[in-house]
Amino acid sequence: MTQALFDFHAGDRPLLISVPHAGTEVPNEISERFTEAGRLIADTDWHVPRLYEAARDKGASLLVARKSRYVVDLNRRSDGRALYGGADNTEICPLTTFDREAIYRPGEEPDAREVAARIALYWKPYHDKLAEELERLRKRHHKVLLWDAHSIRSEVPRFFEGRLPDLNFGTAGGASADSELLEAMTAEAEDQCRESGHSWVANGRFKGGAITRGYGNPAGEIHAIQLELSQATYMDEAAPFSFLDEKAAGIKPVIASLLDRALEWIEK
Repeated sequence: MTQALFDFHAGDRPLLISVPHAGTEVPNEISERFTEAGRLIADTDWHVPRLYEAARDKGASLLVARKSRYVVDLNRRSDGRALYGGADNTEICPLTTFDREAIYRPGEEPDAREVAARIALYWKPYHDKLAEELERLRKRHHKVLLWDAHSIRSEVPRFFEGRLPDLNFGTAGGASADSELLEAMTAEAEDQCRESGHSWVANGRFKGGAITRGYGNPAGEIHAIQLELSQATYMDEAAPFSFLDEKAAGIKPVIASLLDRALEWIEK
């Protein structure tokens, strides 16, 4: 069962890339209760693994979820506590889309028992593997970097006003990673964006979710950073959510350079 929940590649350098929201699989017993909007799974972090194809060659480990975030959100706390106080937050088993459309038909929403079962069946194995790999890397290296890779539509009024910057770095307001690492990332982003025309922000609307906050431990030399990409940088944001090679060709080298800079910092 565990192997069907995620794809994993073990690298030999101190970098683990987690991709918790790119999964598109929904078990039949869940999808048959979905509305039309739910079956569209529009809030997927579409194609993110394709943007990180160079990571394997760089020696990074990769952990990529296969199940949809509509089954269970791997980047939420298992106790259901909100990540952003005072802001709109989606549930660990989401009931509405980012556009506030119902995911389930009336009366078909998961109850507390089902939510607990999904956490045990889908959420826990991913986090167990994530923790296991961080421990393996930490035993082999002085410092380790957890890079949580995400993407989202460039405009989602439910969560933020206007248009999102292209690259959104988050370190839980500085709590999940050394400030020097974030400085290195933003300096590299500034250089890359000057050439590519992309925009960036650090610890803006997206400061990092449960993964960044839960595993980042700078004092223990485990540093965690989230990169939330605007989907306008590489894909068609409307269904069928196609990957756009020409656009992606502009952002993939930026990501590769950021990973190189991150590895340079973590291995110094």
